[in-house]
Amino acid sequence: MGESKKVIVYTDGACSGNPGPGGWAALLIINGEEIELTGGEQNTTNQRMEMTAPLEALRTLEKPALVEIYSDSAYLVNAFNRGWITKWQQNGWTTVKGEPVKNRDLWEGLLEMTRYHRVSWFKVKGHDTDEYNKRCDRLAKETIPQ
Repeated sequence: MGESKKVIVYTDGACSGNPGPGGWAALLIINGEEIELTGGEQNTTNQRMEMTAPLEALRTLEKPALVEIYSDSAYLVNAFNRGWITKWQQNGWTTVKGEPVKNRDLWEGLLEMTRYHRVSWFKVKGHDTDEYNKRCDRLAKETIPQ
């Protein structure tokens, strides 16, 4: 594989009620160009929206890329950076408490994408000073179906 393109992705999810209607947003920065992706679901959870945003961002990339994903979801970032997702797989998609891992479909989609792209995960403080995170938060809230 030749030189991979570097892509920076900021993501966020929002929910009105949990569960309830929700929205997600991803901001991709490729060679200085910014691309906004958004979507929403009528009946979902905040966690599903936090996970859908990076999944949809990764799915839009046609060629393998070096991807940095910035999210304010500690759960999402830690699942990859602390190896939780590997342990869940080894345990037949169950948690340490023996309960089924929620949102397995999205975790499997993210895993598939991390096999295609080289992904690094970064935690950002939500609703703080990061302009890209604040922009994704606003976009995700605006996308929540009424």
